[in-house]
Amino acid sequence: RVTLLELMMVKVNDKNSVTSEEMNVFVRHADFLAVCFQENCGAVLKLTASADAEDEEALVTIRLLDVLCEMTSNNGQLEHLQAFPGLLETAIDTLRLTHLAGKQAVNIFTATHAVTGQEEISHPAMGFKSHLIRLIGNLCYKNKENQDKV
Repeated sequence: RVTLLELMMVKVNDKNSVTSEEMNVFVRHADFLAVCFQENCGAVLKLTASADAEDEEALVTIRLLDVLCEMTSNNGQLEHLQAFPGLLETAIDTLRLTHLAGKQAVNIFTATHAVTGQEEISHPAMGFKSHLIRLIGNLCYKNKENQDKV
């Protein structure tokens, strides 16, 4: 699943070679990806409690967030995802929980807390909070209703 999401990420990033037919496919799949993210976003929080950085559900959720960030960076998919029910609320709630989890344990979600001495810790959840903030910002872009919710 992670590999499939990474392939989708490459295709979504390559805006020059995406045909209108492929864009329609992305929009149709955006709902499915948003639902998957909403259902599994709590899996990433489990990474703070365990030393197992290879939790498959958490890795899939991290990649889902990356793909959603890229999709909302594209105007063709942005409006569709801005209106998706509950996506913004889920992103905000997950950001709050991630922030609290980072305060209660070793903060694996931000680079500033992941440096010990001279070496930097490479963790799959690194940057998760910044990607949540990016998604929230994209969902609020030129959307007064979502801006008011935040």
